[in-house]
Amino acid sequence: MAEVKVKLFANLREAAGTPELLLSGEKVIDILLSLTDKYPALKDLIFEKSDEKGESPVLCGSINVLVNGNNVRHLEELETVLRDSDEIGILPPVSGG
Repeated sequence: MAEVKVKLFANLREAAGTPELLLSGEKVIDILLSLTDKYPALKDLIFEKSDEKGESPVLCGSINVLVNGNNVRHLEELETVLRDSDEIGILPPVSGG
């Protein structure tokens, strides 16, 4: 099981009350589930709402999860395997000008 640094940005940081933390898991989904168990307010910000019990969580289309700077959508998505010292960044949509 890998220990990884998780960095939260914008409203995710505000909802959790911390900019970063260490979590352990084998895959990205393990880390996200641990994160939302620890900070339930993040669940609706990170995952799509599901009507069915036992259904696998689906990442919100507007959330970007990066492993060492690479978007998981270009890797193995939520099944991306992690290694010790990996860094996960979770970013909500950002606009500005």
